[in-house]
Amino acid sequence: MLERNFVKTLEDSLKDHWEQPCFSNFEGANYSYKDVAESIVTFHEIFKKAGISKGDRIAVCGKNSSNWAKSYLATVTYGAVIVPILPDFSSNDMTNILNHSETKLFFSDNSLWKNIDSENLTTLEACCSLEDFNVLMEKNNNYEDIIEKTQTEIKNKYSEGFKKDDLQFDSISNADLAGIIYTSGTTGFSKGVMLSHNSLMANVDYAQENMGLVSGDTLVNFLPLAHCFGCAFDFLFPFATGCHITFLPRITPQLIIKAMAEVRPRMVLSVPLLIEKIYFKQLKPILSKGYAKLPIIKNILHKVMLKKLNQLFGDNFLTIVIGAAAFNPEVESFLTKIGFRFTVGYGMTECGPLVSYMPWNVYKSKSAGKLINHLEAKVINKKEGSGEGELCVRGENVMFGYYKNDEATKEVIDEEGWLHTGDMVVMDENDVITIMGRCKNMLLGAGGQNIYPEEIEAKLGNYDIIEDNLVIDRNGIVTALVYPDHEYAKTLSMTAEIIKEEISKTISLINKELPLYSKVINFEIITEKFEKTPTSKIKRYKYA
Repeated sequence: MLERNFVKTLEDSLKDHWEQPCFSNFEGANYSYKDVAESIVTFHEIFKKAGISKGDRIAVCGKNSSNWAKSYLATVTYGAVIVPILPDFSSNDMTNILNHSETKLFFSDNSLWKNIDSENLTTLEACCSLEDFNVLMEKNNNYEDIIEKTQTEIKNKYSEGFKKDDLQFDSISNADLAGIIYTSGTTGFSKGVMLSHNSLMANVDYAQENMGLVSGDTLVNFLPLAHCFGCAFDFLFPFATGCHITFLPRITPQLIIKAMAEVRPRMVLSVPLLIEKIYFKQLKPILSKGYAKLPIIKNILHKVMLKKLNQLFGDNFLTIVIGAAAFNPEVESFLTKIGFRFTVGYGMTECGPLVSYMPWNVYKSKSAGKLINHLEAKVINKKEGSGEGELCVRGENVMFGYYKNDEATKEVIDEEGWLHTGDMVVMDENDVITIMGRCKNMLLGAGGQNIYPEEIEAKLGNYDIIEDNLVIDRNGIVTALVYPDHEYAKTLSMTAEIIKEEISKTISLINKELPLYSKVINFEIITEKFEKTPTSKIKRYKYA
């Protein structure tokens, strides 16, 4: 257990940065740390009057916003358990999560709440709007009266202004449950990951020591807050450091570019897909032209492209942190070559999420960073010669287990407390981790060789004709499911038959780079885009 307390850290940040800007909705409302502190105290009084106890569940679901963040902070500092729900879930899934978690109070976007039948909710007492905190539904408690009465009381109590000395959170142990995170994942039905205050503290503590932000730095938040990656490093860590976080209400390329230019963030968190699209759609077409291969021209182009990329992200960042999915090797190699300041981290919800990371200036190419100091690791079932095996971790930020699912917990956490990650890795003598692929995704060649579909998928993804692909075992045959890039095909007036021929040629080309046992034998063209998680990973289990 860490000595540093999570709730005390949040309280200290509010007091230490009292007058500084804290949250902003892009092109919307702005809040100082003082404003956020007063909101949290108001929420705490509402929770008490409504009969919500420490340990009760409070859920939040909606687009990223200051109100989402305030709801989260009010919950964890009160000692209740936060249940962040991804807005990508269906209304049936949301209903199941609210019931399974035994949620009492729900903060929701109005549009999402409209699709939920409150009659099917077994434990929910009330739902409040994330837009203005008005009551959307209540069953027994009179929340409207409680909210109105509390707001009046707070206004009268602090008639001369809310001061630092007025802020005093109850003591909450790091050993207490902080949140239940239902991850959509790529391996099957969602499980509720139970994270302690200690897990959140370990992630924040590591980030403050290694990610370089200081009080007053600016960030643009566009990764989903209900996902651990965005929550920990685009919200909790910057908040605990005294940064100014700007939330994007929706995610479009135009809005991201505009926000980057105006806010000029000091750190950018991104999933690989965003960076890969920039490379394949904007940079690679230029690099593929004949004149671009001339050494002098190539050097000039690299400098121009580096400048363009830096400007695209506000030209003020310390680093771009890429995570939540595998990064395309070709894109990574190019960015390294031109000197772009990026790094790749690795984590999982069950660790809240961080497992490994390295600052950009010491980052080892093609790795997933170095094991963080709050964890110990070992690699089991190593393959002779390669050192590949399953990564197991143990330490401060590992989850308690899956909520109300002892069987699933025992499948991943052994009796000695080791979390079996399910990832095949190579770990060197300096604890630098290279991810080979998921154990469950790994295919076996005819001679028992390990085939990592992610490696083949990355190669296929380098070709213009392929927008997305998935490599699976189809009755013992390595098969690629391919979704063509119809926009690219349209520009070249390709018919369906030509598209098929082009994909066949592409597979022949990548087969020349693959060992005999892992060559793609067959392919199937799919007509609809792959179903994905919020971090843009294909829901593999639906196609395997």
